[in-house]
Amino acid sequence: MTAGVTSGERFRGWAEIQANAARGAGGFAALGIGEDDGIALMLRNDFATFEVNMAAGQLGAYPVPINWHFTAEETGYILRDCAAKVLVVHADLLAGIASGIPAGVTVLVVPTPPEIGDAYGVPTEKRAPPPGLQTWDSFMAASAPNTAPPKLSRGSMIYTSGTTGRPKGVRRAPSSPELQAASLADVGRHWGLVADPSTVVMMNGPMYHSAPAAYGMTSARLGLDIVLQPRFDAEDMLRLIAKHRVSHMHIVPTMFVRLLRLPDEVRRRYDLSSLRWITHGAAPCAPAVKRQMIEWWGPIINEYYGATETGIVVWHDSHEALKKPGTVGKVVEGGLLRIVDEQGRDVLPGEVGEIYLRSPNLSEFTYNNDDSKRREVALGDLVTVGDIGYQDADGYVFLCDRKRDMIISGGVNIYPAEIESALIQMPGVRDCAVFGIPDEEYGEQICAHVEPLPGAALDAAAVRAFLGRHLARYKVPKVVELSASLPREDSGKIFKRKLRAPYWERAGRSI
Repeated sequence: MTAGVTSGERFRGWAEIQANAARGAGGFAALGIGEDDGIALMLRNDFATFEVNMAAGQLGAYPVPINWHFTAEETGYILRDCAAKVLVVHADLLAGIASGIPAGVTVLVVPTPPEIGDAYGVPTEKRAPPPGLQTWDSFMAASAPNTAPPKLSRGSMIYTSGTTGRPKGVRRAPSSPELQAASLADVGRHWGLVADPSTVVMMNGPMYHSAPAAYGMTSARLGLDIVLQPRFDAEDMLRLIAKHRVSHMHIVPTMFVRLLRLPDEVRRRYDLSSLRWITHGAAPCAPAVKRQMIEWWGPIINEYYGATETGIVVWHDSHEALKKPGTVGKVVEGGLLRIVDEQGRDVLPGEVGEIYLRSPNLSEFTYNNDDSKRREVALGDLVTVGDIGYQDADGYVFLCDRKRDMIISGGVNIYPAEIESALIQMPGVRDCAVFGIPDEEYGEQICAHVEPLPGAALDAAAVRAFLGRHLARYKVPKVVELSASLPREDSGKIFKRKLRAPYWERAGRSI
């Protein structure tokens, strides 16, 4: 049987996808796109997602996935920062970001397919490309296939935010064939992805995130069968596993929580015996949730720890998870990890410090147009993403907290500085503090404490409405508290820890 990608009732084999990618690469080259250029895509997981990534890779260009929740303002910033020459976008997403697209960017539209439109409630009339705009299909049809030898791969340029509040593109140097081969071997060991015709991968995480993007594109390079779930739904996941005999998935802990909430009769309704290797990461997983999933699905659940910048550095399997509840694993072969105090000195086993790490088989990176930020996170050859933790006497790594303010909600990184920089511009706001508080389902949710100007008439609904006009909806705080004054350190800086601590003390955890 021909391997390829299944989405709803549609199927496209790898031979057709690769032929389309070659035509797409030929079309991009005719537009003057070559090595180190940016090709942006704002797409849900679809056939075109793979084709555009592959086409960019052939030319040595950077595919730049953009979170399709972003506003026109957020999208425009990324398009300008990466100097994108092309944007490939699903039809129903275009209207929301059109005002942010810089002049000179070629826009190619992908019709929103039925299964995606239905999953997101997109009206039928918004699923077709607007009149007068070129489609991805017509662009490929009019282009001669690229026949030049493929350039060295750069991988995707994933934008990840930081303490400055503006997203930064992780821009990797070209990867040598040797590094690519070693990296492929790594994902075989830690994600279970190898060239095996019996493997069926299900993708239900958006490929604008680094881990799902790497998982999906690795599966594509190996020619594996891939099933796309248009939008995560717990019972629908079980239905698709049973229908397609899914063997491998990359999921996040929030999905575990929703799966465990299904009634027993629903869980028993589906045959899950095809499952062989479940990978999860991106956010902390409560030990009780991990244990219940292993009891249900068996010892097939594996966890890794790393970041967009670092790749996989720490990993463990189900047996280790039960032996060391709460661990994120041990350092993988060739991986580098140091835990240091505030002076940069290595701490002893069991002592808490900031974690610095590096994967053995990824090419060097910098932050696009911002190499100073890259230097700020470095400790020799290692980098930090701000996590605090310790290593026990057996070498297992445990996370305790985040030195920086990043919030992880449902596996999605959210950066308070970005929200604060928008909120401080709201009329009537004197100052504000945004931070993460516990959420049973998502791990964390966003909380904003706002100090109004004297006499200003503000309320929580107005704050959320203002932020909703400037930021993606998932960045809008669910909890908004207004205070006449916010606690401050001697320097005048808001004492965010004092605001944050009571929420976490009540939950009995710190991350």
